Amino acid sequence: MNFADWQQLPPVEAAREFHRRATTLLSPAQQRAVLALVLPEEKLAESFAASARTRLPLAGVPYLAKDLFDAAGLPTFAGSTFLPEVRPTPPKGGAFVRALGDAGAVLAGKTHLHEFAYGITGENPHYGDCEHPRFPGRTTGGSSSGSAAAVAAGIVPLALASDTGGSVRVPGAWCGLFGFRLTPRDPWISDAFPLSPSFDTAGWFTANAPDMRLAISALIGLRSLQRPLRGCYLEMPGLDPEVADACRRAAVRLAPPADAATRNDLLHGFAPALDAYHPTVALEAWEAHQGWAERYRARYDPIVWQRLTRAQSLTAAQIDHAQFITTALRILWTKFFLTYDFLVLPATPCAALTKPECNLENRTRVLALTAPASVGGLPVLTIPVPLPSGLTTGLQIIVNHPQSPVVNWALETWK
Repeated sequence: MNFADWQQLPPVEAAREFHRRATTLLSPAQQRAVLALVLPEEKLAESFAASARTRLPLAGVPYLAKDLFDAAGLPTFAGSTFLPEVRPTPPKGGAFVRALGDAGAVLAGKTHLHEFAYGITGENPHYGDCEHPRFPGRTTGGSSSGSAAAVAAGIVPLALASDTGGSVRVPGAWCGLFGFRLTPRDPWISDAFPLSPSFDTAGWFTANAPDMRLAISALIGLRSLQRPLRGCYLEMPGLDPEVADACRRAAVRLAPPADAATRNDLLHGFAPALDAYHPTVALEAWEAHQGWAERYRARYDPIVWQRLTRAQSLTAAQIDHAQFITTALRILWTKFFLTYDFLVLPATPCAALTKPECNLENRTRVLALTAPASVGGLPVLTIPVPLPSGLTTGLQIIVNHPQSPVVNWALETWK
C-alpha cells in the first residue's frame, strides 16, 4: 500500500490494517527484531481520525520511527536494554516526530536498530538480527534495520531513520527502498540519541519514488531548476562484478561517467575518508556514553562496547589527522560543487550479506562507499537498483543541499 492507499482508509480500518500487517507479514522472531513498540489499535484509530481532520499532505499516512527519535509518552531504547534508566525521554518528544505530526503523518510505533546505531549490519543480540523480508538469512543492513524491514515488508509506507555512516543508504539499497538523508546538526537529529553529532543525520525510507517525492515535499519542500542539471557517475573500486555492472547501467539514466581528471581527484580525496570517520565517531560516541558506560558494561553488545572504547586508545596524532582529512574532504566537495550539481556513487559494493558475511572486511567495503558523503556532511538520495539475482543494491545521489533541484528531478526521472 502506498501513501494514497492508506489515506483512503477510514480511521478504524487503517488502525486495524496496520495491526494486521504488523502481526502477519513477519515471523514472530522478526516481529521482535523489527518492532520495538506498536501503539494499541484503539489509540491508533484515534490518531488516524485526528489526522484525517487536518487535510495536511501526509494525513492518514502511518509511519514507524527508529527508536533513537523521542516520541511523547514512549520510551527510547536505541536498540539497547537500558537507555531509559540513564536518559529519561523528554515529555514533549523529539523535533523529528513532531515535524511528522505537523505534516499529518500518524505515528504507529517504533523500530529496533543496531544497538546505539553503532553498526552497519543490523545485528542486535538483545532483540534479534533484522533479516531481509524477502530473503531470510540475509541482513537488512543497519543501523536503521527495523525501519527498513518494516517498509520493505509492507507494514508501513514510511519509516524514520538516521544515517551517520550509511544507515539510510545501505538498508535502502539492500532492501530495495528509496532513502533520503539530511545534514548533520539540524533540529531533527540534534535531539535524538546521538552516535556522532558531527556526522549524524535524520532521514527516512519509502517503497517508491512518488511517495518519497511527496514526503520530501511535505517535510522540507522541493525545488526545480529550468537549466539542465550537471552530474557525473563515479565507479568506486572494490565492487562485486554484478553490482558494478548494475550500477553502471542504472547511472546512465542520471549522469555520464566522470571525466578522468574529476575521477582521479575524487578517488584520491575519498581514499582516506575512513581515517576521519572512525576516530571521530569513536570519540563522540564515547562522549555520549561515558557517564554510565562502565556501570552498564555487561549490558552492552560486546561488539558495540569494543567500538565505543576505541576512543581510549586514540592518539593525538590520529585525532589531528582525522580533523585534517575532514577539512580536506570538505574542501574537495566544495570544489566539486562549483562545477557539478550532483555526484552519483554506488551505495553498496555487494548485495545484502548473510550472517557469516557480516564481518570486518565487508563492513569496511561498505563504509568506504558511504564515508565520503558522511564526512562531507552532505544530503543523499538513495535509489534502489535491481540485480540479476533478485537482490538489490542502490545508487547514492549526493547533493549540496537537501532542497537541491536534483532531488526532485531524480525522483521524477526514476518513477
